[in-house]
Amino acid sequence: MSQIADPGATLAINGGTPAKQRPNPPMFPGGMSIAEEEEAAVLEVLRAKRLFRYYGPGDAPSKVAALEEAFCTNKGARYAVAVTSGTAALTCGLHGIGIGPGDEVILPAYTWIASAAAVVAAGGIPVIAEVDETLLLDPADVERKITPYTKAIMPVHMRGAPCRMDALIDVADRHGLKVIEDVAQANGASYHGQACGTFGDVGCFSLQFNKIITSGEGGMVITNEEAIWKRTNMYHDVIGALNHNFDRGELICGVNYRMPELLAAVSLVQLQRLDGLLTDMRARKEMMKNGMTEIAQRKGIQFREITDPAGDAAIALVFFMESADSAQTVAKALKAENIGASTLYSRDSLDYHVYAHWIPIMEQRTWTADGGPWRWAKRDITYHHDMCPRSLDLLGRAVHLDVSPLLNNEDVEETIEGLNRVLEVLA
Repeated sequence: MSQIADPGATLAINGGTPAKQRPNPPMFPGGMSIAEEEEAAVLEVLRAKRLFRYYGPGDAPSKVAALEEAFCTNKGARYAVAVTSGTAALTCGLHGIGIGPGDEVILPAYTWIASAAAVVAAGGIPVIAEVDETLLLDPADVERKITPYTKAIMPVHMRGAPCRMDALIDVADRHGLKVIEDVAQANGASYHGQACGTFGDVGCFSLQFNKIITSGEGGMVITNEEAIWKRTNMYHDVIGALNHNFDRGELICGVNYRMPELLAAVSLVQLQRLDGLLTDMRARKEMMKNGMTEIAQRKGIQFREITDPAGDAAIALVFFMESADSAQTVAKALKAENIGASTLYSRDSLDYHVYAHWIPIMEQRTWTADGGPWRWAKRDITYHHDMCPRSLDLLGRAVHLDVSPLLNNEDVEETIEGLNRVLEVLA
């Protein structure tokens, strides 16, 4: 496998032949693996006419109930609640741990806006903290952001990598805070042998189509605490308390985020594919990283720090250039080589993964003039574009490559050739 590019090769962006013969496959790991098994599972539900969790014309068992049980087994959790989306999972989980009007929740500057939107939906106040070289929540900045009104910390395992959960749990324990993990992009990741989503009080997963495994939409909440499970269950389902025979003295009002049986049928099959997808992505990422290690060392290029390489879901390879301009230049050149590359932040490109572009949050917009959580804030809350400068610097200098499980050895070798070719000239 070539590790140093042909010095005579002309970059594709300058008219040369692309190093990679074909573009990357779509980055939908679970979605691209859908096959006869998912089709059969859906047909089983349709033929039984069991489209609703709690009843149908026959006695077919509930796929949603089976999925909750399977998720608990897969993650090592006691309780699970299947919901309609990852955002629903976060919203229900926040209600489960008792977040309400005026409660502050600390979350990272780099995460999909749904993390913050769920806090707002619960009536809470998003407090934005810096990320570090992991591109994940920085425990030191979390501690700096704690106030008397802080009630929870939300670590987000972005782009498949586990957060520094030991440090974050330590901060939470010392300050008496709840922890809600957003595992939307890291299903199957772990930290020192423990599944992400099981460190905090509650863990929230997404089954949306971009995620590692998918049913198109859908989500899951897991917890080891019965009281949190009951609150989460009652909030996600206005009739859930009746179906679970909860004590009348415990009843609270809920809504409807129930997962349909068809989504659960697909998810059950996808869950069985998870380990294989992770194995394939981890192997390909290791090959790609090893293939560019020599030139990275020679050019002073740093890789994103991974807290536990063995637990990384390995959906992405990220490295940092000296400046945002050089990162943009390298990403553009890699695209010309048929290598799917991008940067993670540009001031001029709207991207809901970066706090600076969360316009509804940054401007504290609400549905009505008198509504919204900021009116319940117990102190003055302000946001501004440059409030997390370290995060913007790291994200702006980051070059991101998807690691698809569908890449074959030739794809990986050509990707390495293209990486080395571009970095030799432009780094």
